[in-house]
Amino acid sequence: MGTRLIRKSVMVSALLASTSLSAWAADVTPQRLMNADKEPQNWLMVNKDYSAQRYSSLDQINKDNVKNLHVAFTVALGGVNGVGAMALGGHQSTPLVDDGFMYVVDGFGAVYKIDVRDPTAAKITWMMDPGSNKADMFVAANRGVTLYKNFVISVTNDCKINWTKSDTGELVKTIQFDDMKTSLCSLTSAPLVVDNTLVVGGSGGDQGARAHIDAFNADSGERLWRTYSIPAPGEPGGDTWKGNTEAWKHGGGSFWQTGSYDPATKLTIWGTGQPVPMYDPEYRPGDNLFTNSTVAFDLATGKMKWYFQYTPGDFLDYDEVGISQLIDTKVNGEDRKIVAHFGRNGFFYTLDRANGQFIASQQYAEKVNWTDGIDPKTGKPVEYNPNKDLQTYKIGKASRREQGQIEGCPNIQGGVNFFPTSYSARTHMSYGAGLEGCSNILVDASADAGTKPAGAPGHIWFGGASSNSEEVKGSVTAMDPATGKKGAQQTLPHASYSGVVATGGGLVFTTTAEGTVYALDDVTLKPLWTFSTGSLSSAPPTTYSVNGKQYIAVLIGGSVIVRDMLNKTPGFQDLQNTSMLYVFAL
Repeated sequence: MGTRLIRKSVMVSALLASTSLSAWAADVTPQRLMNADKEPQNWLMVNKDYSAQRYSSLDQINKDNVKNLHVAFTVALGGVNGVGAMALGGHQSTPLVDDGFMYVVDGFGAVYKIDVRDPTAAKITWMMDPGSNKADMFVAANRGVTLYKNFVISVTNDCKINWTKSDTGELVKTIQFDDMKTSLCSLTSAPLVVDNTLVVGGSGGDQGARAHIDAFNADSGERLWRTYSIPAPGEPGGDTWKGNTEAWKHGGGSFWQTGSYDPATKLTIWGTGQPVPMYDPEYRPGDNLFTNSTVAFDLATGKMKWYFQYTPGDFLDYDEVGISQLIDTKVNGEDRKIVAHFGRNGFFYTLDRANGQFIASQQYAEKVNWTDGIDPKTGKPVEYNPNKDLQTYKIGKASRREQGQIEGCPNIQGGVNFFPTSYSARTHMSYGAGLEGCSNILVDASADAGTKPAGAPGHIWFGGASSNSEEVKGSVTAMDPATGKKGAQQTLPHASYSGVVATGGGLVFTTTAEGTVYALDDVTLKPLWTFSTGSLSSAPPTTYSVNGKQYIAVLIGGSVIVRDMLNKTPGFQDLQNTSMLYVFAL
């Protein structure tokens, strides 16, 4: 072969290698999503697959070589700076990757497509700004996007759902999820798409919304069903909202984190937030169904098939919005299909995913003072009395308004909050990262219903006052879903607000509030590698591969809530924020 022909052949081969991913990239079809675990190089939905295990079988980066991990590239994003209660970067988005292209969203709902095929030339290929009124936003938080066919489907805090063409970045369709003037709605969790059904969980409970979860035709945007997490009088569960305040009309029960889906039962399983007002059960006597619960909905109809409530009549803000992992395992030698869940209240739970039946629970948070434990038969706190309208548990008098300040542990943020958890097919352990600390809680008497309208800060949102009662640290915990028992635990010097991802390389990745990225041994949870980004962090790490090379990616740039986690830690008052994608490789 002549020199000119060889050179031409090499050039053609190089061109094909550089363009093949973009030229032949397939639509993200329902079939691909149903088999997302068969594409380890990609990360096609926020929780990796419908089981929400967030496990990657990629093992190029492993325990032996992780010490050589370094920054492969960074990409600066617009971010959210200086506006809204959750501003200053506010990243909580899981990066999605499809054949060398990454999709992320910032706190205000701006979607970015990033070409990550070549680490020496990574760049933003388009950005879709939905034009939300940032100044009017109460919250700037967004936890991810959804890939469907040739669209990136995203949500915004002002309660809109957007369809953007994945190739061009053109915004082609927007629908309003709810009436902003009357609903106090916001949207923060990434939608879940199954076949051509798009499920969207509503938020805004902290503002006094009566939350609901809706389904739409993913192609046309037509609404298929709507189910409220807070029942109206006369509906099942309506009698658990007692008193004469009509608290159910603004009772909370938000859906902060994307649910899972069980193809065998066709149930989609989501966690719900706390009742509102947060700390004042006297305004809303009763168990306050279906808040603080894991709920299974029929995908076709939206009908609630089962629920399990963790903390009835909650007055410590222990939402249970976190991920429900779907795991097939053996319990006492019997094959069981279970739901595993790190409760914000400090306990790890396993349930039967066909009917929500309680299986087991054990404390994972280092300090829990609100209860003496969980009843092994019912799964309820041992102090729970179904005949009482106001639960006292171990702390808190029946009249919280007369109690004065109390200290509640875990912190009102958790435990594990909405932070994504992971289940490893390698170790058969569930991993959760979160906070270790307590909060001071004081119900504000001036927040009585007679002095402030529904939805007013101080009544519906706060319902009281709280602060960290001590320096908040972090931890990563391994729990065995087969036995419900606690395995290893690693305390971290600062709160982990990002969640975890476990990999086939025997590693668990997380970050802490001040921006340190960790790789932990998946058995001992001892740190094997760390990297300081020098800025706030509240977004989950992910992993993918391009052309046979594995990468670890995470968005850096946190919120005022994350900064608050560092307030009692000397030396971090001047920590600056950023809005940056960090990607690591060997």
